[in-house]
Amino acid sequence: MRTALLMLVLLPIFSACNEKSKEKNETVRYEKSKETIEEVEKKHPLRFIQVEAEDKKNLIGQRVVKGKIINRATLATYKDIVIRISFKAATGTVLEADQETINELVQPGDSVEFKSKFYPPKGTKQVSVSVISASVE
Repeated sequence: MRTALLMLVLLPIFSACNEKSKEKNETVRYEKSKETIEEVEKKHPLRFIQVEAEDKKNLIGQRVVKGKIINRATLATYKDIVIRISFKAATGTVLEADQETINELVQPGDSVEFKSKFYPPKGTKQVSVSVISASVE
């Protein structure tokens, strides 16, 4: 009987402690998830950087590549973005590839424009642009 009485007295105390513990765990989990998003964006910049580009020939035979780099991240700012510009034959074979670094800050949700000129190798039918790497500010 004393055991049952003791349980009735202690049960509300333990349950109040358990509620505080649940609230604390939810707060910690929320804070951890916010950090996780930022950490993922910093560790994997290529997942969040997109490049859109187009090319055309100018009067002196150069290929002018114009485009923009878009930051799709929500928290991370990227800088020193390295892009690869590949010159391809009609079959898709890469004839030559050049790298260029865009030395600008790209804020979350923002974009930066770039323009490059190249003398392409003979037989170039198409040009593609991709992001190789980026640093986190």
